[in-house]
Amino acid sequence: MNEFEWRRQLRDLRRPVAPRRDLWPDIEATLGGLDAPAARAASRAPQWLAAAAVAALSLLSVGFGLLQSRRAAEPGLATMMAPAARAAWKPSDPRLAGAAIELDAARLELRQAMRQAPDSTALQRLLERTEQQQSRLRHLDQAG
Repeated sequence: MNEFEWRRQLRDLRRPVAPRRDLWPDIEATLGGLDAPAARAASRAPQWLAAAAVAALSLLSVGFGLLQSRRAAEPGLATMMAPAARAAWKPSDPRLAGAAIELDAARLELRQAMRQAPDSTALQRLLERTEQQQSRLRHLDQAG
């Protein structure tokens, strides 16, 4: 058998094939022959699944509601940034303004991360470096 014969056989597989006899009488006989308890159990299965789905959705909605109420109680990023945004330093040299904004945003994010992990030495070092870079940037602005 060569490649051309294989391809011909593959094309033949795509064509619809009609069954040699009608299959519906056998299907109906099988479905009609189910005993009553099995039929009742089969009809109850979708009801149990629906009840389980409703219970799961209820639990999820309660969980999300509690999570949202907990988040609403915490100060958001906008409220934490509002006082800092007013006190943010703006350099007089426009070439330094982008760096000042980035460093200030990094400092705010690091402080927020420090609230979540106050014992993190890595975060503390990053915060110190960021503040040192801000200090250098201020000296550059004053010197220029």
